[in-house]
Amino acid sequence: MTRRDDAPRRLPGAPSLPGALRAGALALVMLGTSLGAYHLAQRIGLARLDRLLADRLTVTRHAVTTEVERLAYLPAALGLDARVAGLLAAPADRMRQAEANRYLETLRNLSGADEVYVLDPAGRTVAASNWNEPGSFVGQDYSFRPYYAQSMATGRGRTYAVGVTTGKPGYFLSARLGPAGHPAGVGVVKLDMQGLERTWAEANESVALADASGVVFLTGQSPWRYRPLAPLTAADRDRLAGARLYQGLDVVAAEPLSAEGRLTDATGAALRLARARIEPDGWELILGLPVAPVAATARLVAAVTALAVLLASVLAVIAAQRRQLVRLRLTQARELETRVAERTAELAHEIEVRKRAEEDLRRTHESLVHAAKLAALGRMSAAIVHEVSQPLSALDATLAAAELHVGRDDAARATRSLAAARGLLARMQKMVGHLKSFGARQRPAPPEPVDMAQVLAAAVEITEPRARELGLALTAEPAPALPPVPGQAVQLEQVAVNLVLNALEATAAAGGARVVIRLGRDGDRLAMTVTDEGPGLTPARAAEICEPFVTGRPGEGLGLGLAIVRSILDHCGGRLAFAPASGGGTRATVTLPFVATPVPS
Repeated sequence: MTRRDDAPRRLPGAPSLPGALRAGALALVMLGTSLGAYHLAQRIGLARLDRLLADRLTVTRHAVTTEVERLAYLPAALGLDARVAGLLAAPADRMRQAEANRYLETLRNLSGADEVYVLDPAGRTVAASNWNEPGSFVGQDYSFRPYYAQSMATGRGRTYAVGVTTGKPGYFLSARLGPAGHPAGVGVVKLDMQGLERTWAEANESVALADASGVVFLTGQSPWRYRPLAPLTAADRDRLAGARLYQGLDVVAAEPLSAEGRLTDATGAALRLARARIEPDGWELILGLPVAPVAATARLVAAVTALAVLLASVLAVIAAQRRQLVRLRLTQARELETRVAERTAELAHEIEVRKRAEEDLRRTHESLVHAAKLAALGRMSAAIVHEVSQPLSALDATLAAAELHVGRDDAARATRSLAAARGLLARMQKMVGHLKSFGARQRPAPPEPVDMAQVLAAAVEITEPRARELGLALTAEPAPALPPVPGQAVQLEQVAVNLVLNALEATAAAGGARVVIRLGRDGDRLAMTVTDEGPGLTPARAAEICEPFVTGRPGEGLGLGLAIVRSILDHCGGRLAFAPASGGGTRATVTLPFVATPVPS
């Protein structure tokens, strides 16, 4: 009888169920576990995707808000200029129109706005920054624009639209000039937001910004641009046509991106979306990420799970014959758990180290801020020593004379000598007292009314020795009586001292002769100007001079003086600006609000 070696044989310890039944049970187990793993991995992946979307949405929303608000103050500020106000009072005056045009052109170039222009009460442009360029706004009627009607009705307006004159899209910020009862006109600033769109496109971001009607006007996906998210209503179509927001673009006839709230990117991949509202424009910010990687990961997890079940089933069948192999697998599992535990401990240690590093960084930053004050004091130390040494020598001689007069019983002359000695001591105490209050570290405190004339007098007292040491004239012009400003006297004194010291150093470096300080009014704000005769500032230098660690004297300072000045002024509502001075040099201007006078009850 022939033996068949390939005949099926039952392994020792194997179940006695028929082979077909065992295979079917294994298939059901594999199918159920893989489906469960697929859905679980998909939920986890979508949750992670939603967290990522939320983080990106927050950052993108902040970027959009920052971009549209950076020049929000400018339209209302146009009415403060005498050239604009004079033109609105006499719009037919050609000379005033020319002056206003040149001023708006300069303002556009300095502020970074796309265009700046002024409308009369009827909505017609009387002056514009592009007055001498093709497509000038001068003489154009923009009374149909929503921002004009909003400004005349509420005082301010905002509209994103495609320019009917230039064909260039932009964000229009406007403000009514003059009182509501008798408006003199409307100031308008146009912002170019294409930089945001280019950034999104270069990063291949699926980002869209839609207006209140649901029309996408800014996006990183070019197929989405100027298409509605959903079919437009009759009211939306009428509003778009009346305001001519998208002149030359058939937005009404454009195919909606989605009727069910689903979007795909340029490759056709489905996106998971996150949305946020941006007020007061009623815009909707939409950000999407593809869900295909999540599905691919879920399929991979399901396949791995099925293979794991299959492997576990095979191991269970041969467990009785391969107990040694099972023990080896268990040992490997314990080693893996040990590695996981060790790695977890390492990660916890790394987190603790990072927290300590952040705390050290915070303390270092505080030390650097205080060091900036000490650096300013160090720059005056040589002059202070000289100023104190002279009174000390005089005090020694005066006391010696007083001792001699006492020995001669000359009480009158001894009294005069002692009075002179006390005067010398008072002078040194006053000088050291100003220096001590300036250099002390101050804890944050609520603002209080501060007399800037006294602050300026103390700053001059501190910096005058340095001026004499450099051979310069430090002139503080007589100031008119001014209301107090909010802040802390020591902090505002630090602002004045930093600006005066910088002006002295710049004037000495350029071979100048003097530094002039003035106090006065700038509309409803106090203005302090420090004018030097230094080499002046280039536009690039003026743009970065207030950044931390930027200094014009390498090796002599930390570059924190003007950064601290700006921080102090921000805290009390002040502003700092630099401009060329007439005849050369630089004029630093600090403006501060006056303390509000309470209304009598």
